[in-house]
Amino acid sequence: MNQWQKGLPYLTPTAMQVSLTIIRYPKLFIPFAFFAMAIHRLLLWFNKKICFYKLLGCGKNGTFDKVPDLQQWGILTVRSLPAGSQGLRFEVRGWESSNLESNLLIQELYGSFIANWLRFFKCEVFTILLEPVEGHGLWDGKEVFGNLPKSSPHTGPVAILTRATIRFNKLQYFWQHVVSVADKMKVAKGFITSLGIGEVPWLKQGTFSVWESKEDMLAFAYGMKEHTDVIKKTREQKWYSEEMFVRFRIIGKTGTIRGKDPLK
Repeated sequence: MNQWQKGLPYLTPTAMQVSLTIIRYPKLFIPFAFFAMAIHRLLLWFNKKICFYKLLGCGKNGTFDKVPDLQQWGILTVRSLPAGSQGLRFEVRGWESSNLESNLLIQELYGSFIANWLRFFKCEVFTILLEPVEGHGLWDGKEVFGNLPKSSPHTGPVAILTRATIRFNKLQYFWQHVVSVADKMKVAKGFITSLGIGEVPWLKQGTFSVWESKEDMLAFAYGMKEHTDVIKKTREQKWYSEEMFVRFRIIGKTGTIRGKDPLK
């Protein structure tokens, strides 16, 4: 049992349950990844368990990236649970040792068609389950993770989602500054991993990152001059028409990316 699983034999009740699944297709099946963006959208729209979803492309370098990784794609969903609901009831201990249980989780999250699709096309799949604990901002004009506090007492490993819709006339300034910040993030104290995700190439971009603690993330965010300069410029020059920043408690994980568990 590792740091993500300690004390969590089952998923805990929460008002919002968030799942992020990263999918890698074999090169031979890249065309079917594009088909999935259309077909799976309809299936998720009809899934009554899901109150919000996004089908995502991924960047090659694990953060904001102009160049997409056509083998790697993502699904993000949010479930709003009634008071007292237990949510998903998958045993955490089995996730990392059983492909069958991993497939059952995908089936429960997204339906049997998507689960069978990913298995048929021999996709490598990594899923992380999350509970939003603090944050601000909107996604498509909505508070998709609920009305979150700006701070919380959460300690321990933390996942961060930063996403923005970039104004078309600010694209040049955005892409001039984000690469140097991303390079420094990868060597920051407490950094574990990051993924570049986006809805629309160049315009709607996001980074999902995982840190050993909120303190490590804050030390990077406000202790590195390049990053604080970018934050200041986004405000002064109004780079974004919409933005969101959310922190999550990690409930569980299963699977691999490129043959490795990205959280180890």
